[in-house]
Amino acid sequence: MSSVDAPSVPSAIPPTFTRSTLSVHRNIHAEDIELSEANAQLPSPEQKSILEVQDSQTSRPSNSRARIQFFALCWTLFLAGWSDSSTGPLLPRIQSAYHVNFAVVSLIFVANSIGFVIGSTANIVLNDKLGFGKVIVLGSAAQMIAFSIQASAPPFPSFVVAYAINGFGASLEEAQANGFVANYKDNAATKMGILHAAYGVGALTASLVATQFVQLHRWSFHYLISIVVATLNTVLLVCVFKFKTQEECLAQIGQDTEEKEMVGGSKYKEMFKLKALHILAFFTLVYVGVEVTIGGWIVTYMIHVRHGGPSSGYISTGFFGGLTVGRVAFLWVNNKLGERLAIFIYVFLAIGLELVVWLVPSLIGGAVAVSLIGVLLGPIYPIVMNQSGRILPRWLLTACIGWIAGLGQTGSAALPFMAGTIASKAGIKSLQPLLVSMMGLLVGLWAWVPKGHRRQD
Repeated sequence: MSSVDAPSVPSAIPPTFTRSTLSVHRNIHAEDIELSEANAQLPSPEQKSILEVQDSQTSRPSNSRARIQFFALCWTLFLAGWSDSSTGPLLPRIQSAYHVNFAVVSLIFVANSIGFVIGSTANIVLNDKLGFGKVIVLGSAAQMIAFSIQASAPPFPSFVVAYAINGFGASLEEAQANGFVANYKDNAATKMGILHAAYGVGALTASLVATQFVQLHRWSFHYLISIVVATLNTVLLVCVFKFKTQEECLAQIGQDTEEKEMVGGSKYKEMFKLKALHILAFFTLVYVGVEVTIGGWIVTYMIHVRHGGPSSGYISTGFFGGLTVGRVAFLWVNNKLGERLAIFIYVFLAIGLELVVWLVPSLIGGAVAVSLIGVLLGPIYPIVMNQSGRILPRWLLTACIGWIAGLGQTGSAALPFMAGTIASKAGIKSLQPLLVSMMGLLVGLWAWVPKGHRRQD
């Protein structure tokens, strides 16, 4: 029996969809809906251009405000440099006016340092109680008071007390200004270099002006100009920062902060646990001591040892001019070499030039060497501030920088006072061996500073 194939009949049953097929169709449909919704949310080219214009318009006030804030801080450091460098050219005149020897006149350095340390210690509590804007204005007002006392050429004890008031005010200003710039997110190293170049410009200008007053009967009228500079600084700080906190001022220029709410005692406790803080502070102590000793005593050294005249005050001007140039011109060198290596090189070269000042009996050669020493020492302080910003916790940064600057300022009293005391016994020619040995100590201390790769947050 043969089988016959039945003719094929079209099926009335529709094709069957599997679960996977249905899910694919659903996914495709969902993606189409999502894409259409996303496209609907995307701005048109016209809307994009409007948004870009709005963004640029909102960022312009922030950028201009940031520049104004930074200029105000630079003027504050200009005042700090002005104050610090006024002493060197006037020192021989102060000695003759008050009839005091090297050791006694050195008390002005001690008083300035005591005021600075008190201010740096108080800065932590004042910063918590009053905030950045009020503390920095308080510092500027204290300097105005100090200059007002000095301008009248009061009895020597009052003149010395004025240096303590000045140191107190300067410590508050420098701690706040350095802490503010160290908190910048962008280009902090460059801005720190420019900030301290402003210090150098102030020091250079003041030494030029102070030299003109050395021969005048009213030599103390130099401090009248200082009052004007400090008054301008106070007005500028009030108008720009308006007594606001650091967090508020940084927020105005789009900078966020990482401050933690802690009482002053807790901050002290947390700070002093940081080994890096103490090393940086002691390094700064020696560095500032070397810088102030050169600026304060080099004119006297050149007059007595190299037989220079009253115009020897311009040698101090050359030193502070070198500081200014070094802080700006060596910014790219610091980046190429790395800040850590750069300090070793700068200090070794400075030691070599200090040996020239010591051993080569030439007034002109010594003056040139002193200026070059200023160029080499100039970048060091900003680098220390930059390294502090990398190594130390951001939420303790302003307090830590205040302590570093304050303890560092102790060196501005200890070394010049030591130089004056030794000079009263062995003569001013003992200045150079002291400076060379202190520069050698800088090398050892910098080798001990931790590498600033990562912030200890």
